[in-house]
Amino acid sequence: MSPERQLHRQLHLNAFIHPAGHHEAAWRHPSSQPERILDADYFHQIARTAEAAAFDAVFFADIPALGPNVAHNAVSGLEPITLLASIAAATSRIGLIATASTTYYEPYNLARLFASVDQLSKGRAGWNIVTTAADLAAANYGLDAHPDPADRYARATEFLDVVTKLWDSWEPDAILLDRAGGRYTDPDRIHRADHVGPRFRVQGPLNVPRSPQGRPVLVQAGASNEGRAFAGRFAEAIFTAHQRLSDGQAFYADIKDTARRFGRAPDEVVILPGISPFIGDTEEAAHALEREFNELTVPEYGLRQLEQLTGVRLTESALDGPVPPELFHDAGDVTDNGRSRLQVVAGIVKRERPTVRRLLHRLAGARGHRVFTGTAEQVADTIEEWFRGRAGPAAQQVRRGAGRVARGGGVNDGRPRPRGASAAGAAVLGRASPVFVTRPTTSTAGGAP
Repeated sequence: MSPERQLHRQLHLNAFIHPAGHHEAAWRHPSSQPERILDADYFHQIARTAEAAAFDAVFFADIPALGPNVAHNAVSGLEPITLLASIAAATSRIGLIATASTTYYEPYNLARLFASVDQLSKGRAGWNIVTTAADLAAANYGLDAHPDPADRYARATEFLDVVTKLWDSWEPDAILLDRAGGRYTDPDRIHRADHVGPRFRVQGPLNVPRSPQGRPVLVQAGASNEGRAFAGRFAEAIFTAHQRLSDGQAFYADIKDTARRFGRAPDEVVILPGISPFIGDTEEAAHALEREFNELTVPEYGLRQLEQLTGVRLTESALDGPVPPELFHDAGDVTDNGRSRLQVVAGIVKRERPTVRRLLHRLAGARGHRVFTGTAEQVADTIEEWFRGRAGPAAQQVRRGAGRVARGGGVNDGRPRPRGASAAGAAVLGRASPVFVTRPTTSTAGGAP
């Protein structure tokens, strides 16, 4: 990269909002507000705080099912696209990203929903494209079984093709607003999609005009072999989880190479590794805060989470013994795995040889994203290290700030792009406070393009 190009690299911050906080026991902490997780004003407050802190975007995950492990954590059932529409009315600049599954939506419905949010927000919407890994969703949609990964990603590829055709079915100047002539639109500038494929037949056009940014930003969060291939081909921003800088760098290089193979400029893809910080005025205070949260955990909850990941049920009698290594056999590595989060946790077990209790505490803060404990300055330093080390062009703060993934530093070809062709950032995972924002404090890290 030329010195001139290097000067234009920019860190991006995205706030990953988990209703009561990303730490599984955050809802029990006295500074949290679990009674407000169904209150729109609560989310407005978080988003406005993030916006004031110059974050690029706020982000909401989603699984279209109620998980079995609901007894010991605060659960919010608010549908995220609807929630984005509400937040759009309470903010003016911050990006708004919601997760939606290509396995359990139809293309026309989803294209219309995101196009509507993009209009209401004046061009600030983003779609986190997932295929849904949780098999418990299938029964909610009349399926006997959850499709396998290859089938899900094949459907996702065609699904995205259909949605893109629908978003592009209105040309930018299709609306005339010719009062004198009595012409609201030019029908010649509105086109049918006429998509016929192995999974979808969609005529179109969409009944929502083209948005100020052209179409929503495309985001992706899968890091399995299928997920990385899909992300390198289509995504403009990628959420990811890594524990070590070297793993982030390997992921970063793999994604950039994949983008090149699909004829894309690597700088078009922003990497958003997560980081979940415990922050104190001193290191001692930060570690005390982490212990405070971990002491609030309920082992039963953590063991159920581990079971969902590994398929093996451990009992509380195993808490102070070593993690059985066979739970994570054949998990793969960063650039060759079938289930990315299993691979991340397998790496922790291999390197640290923790007890079951210690592993549950390691995962309690961010479910595999990097948990960092220290002062605000140390958190900023670690984000900068990952940025300069090219482990992610952006960082994702899970629930401790927010920001707008804006394309090209404002608007470029009508669509928001990560500010600066080479960007870096962090995803900050917040734990308890609904409005706790610091400077680049995050949970899992990344590199730069």
